[in-house]
Amino acid sequence: MADIDLDAAARNLRQVRSAIDGQKILAVVKADAYGHGRAQCARAFLAAGADFLGVAQLGEALALREEIGPGPRILAWIYAPGAPLVDAVRAGIDVSVGSFWAIDELAAAAKITAIAARIHLKVDTAMTRGGFNLENVEEAARRIRGAGELFDPVGLWSHLARADEPDCGVTEQQIERFEQARTAAARGGVVFEIHHLAASAGALWHPATRYDMVRPGIVLYGLSPEPEVARAHDMGLRAVMTLSAQLTVDRQVPAGTGISYGHTAHTDRAMRLGVVPLGYGDGIDRKASNSAPLVVAGERTRILGRVCMDQFVVPIPEHAQAGSTVYLFGDAAAGLPTADDWAAATGTIGYEVVTRLGARVPRRYHGTGERCE
Repeated sequence: MADIDLDAAARNLRQVRSAIDGQKILAVVKADAYGHGRAQCARAFLAAGADFLGVAQLGEALALREEIGPGPRILAWIYAPGAPLVDAVRAGIDVSVGSFWAIDELAAAAKITAIAARIHLKVDTAMTRGGFNLENVEEAARRIRGAGELFDPVGLWSHLARADEPDCGVTEQQIERFEQARTAAARGGVVFEIHHLAASAGALWHPATRYDMVRPGIVLYGLSPEPEVARAHDMGLRAVMTLSAQLTVDRQVPAGTGISYGHTAHTDRAMRLGVVPLGYGDGIDRKASNSAPLVVAGERTRILGRVCMDQFVVPIPEHAQAGSTVYLFGDAAAGLPTADDWAAATGTIGYEVVTRLGARVPRRYHGTGERCE
């Protein structure tokens, strides 16, 4: 069971707001809100004062519009030629443009719908991923201006590549390139309403990147962009997801007992073992084998043996039994391992730990997003 605390989500958004300088906030709910539930989290963030919502895929944006209805601003930034841009324009989706074909296809969609397409021009300042090269920004702006009422030019934006490394110097270079893009766009005849560059790490650790709007994602779910820079709990963030399960088996075994596939672990003494009905079929990383931390019946332990598709084995205290609750991760303030702890144990990042959680794991929602105490 994944328990999702929407009041914690709202509290995290307000924590971000208290750390910035009055900029608008675009709450990122891509990838089903990092595995937490897109519609539920979106409503919580809006109730807490988010100005925009953001998703990666255009299909996500269209689904989110169906879920939350008309009104709230939604930005989408990934789509391919032939995407349903007519549907996006009709649904009032803000759409990123980072190539000339995208400008052409959005102009065509605007003509069909007789609705101005709200666009955010994306420039590549160092990610080498999406967005116009600097030398093409002026021409892109000219084409946007030349299309007249077909476009409503809302934003100029980019994405930071190494904001979670505060002292590396790359972010400062990106700011300089972003300013060059801003100048080039103005030369092309377009002055944008909103300039946005910072996601979670930029918003928290690089004040100069905040511009008119910030785009927090992972911090809204109570995880740090980089725990080695600052841990989530130390930044006043609360984990939104608590993942737990009930033991299905408890047994006593002697020393030297081999555990799970391949017997990659053996008991070093007589002990009690339990079985947790979660596995890599649910998004539990197989690299958690013999490493990831847990709390069983109030005591810390760890996975023993290989994670299987549907279950894994764990040492349990004497008072635990089938039906006892096992906590995989949750909020540090509750004395639980965190998703960042799991990330450290499996050689990944907290983003992946929560986002990869499978649909087979039920989500249970608490709160409304209207409280933050």
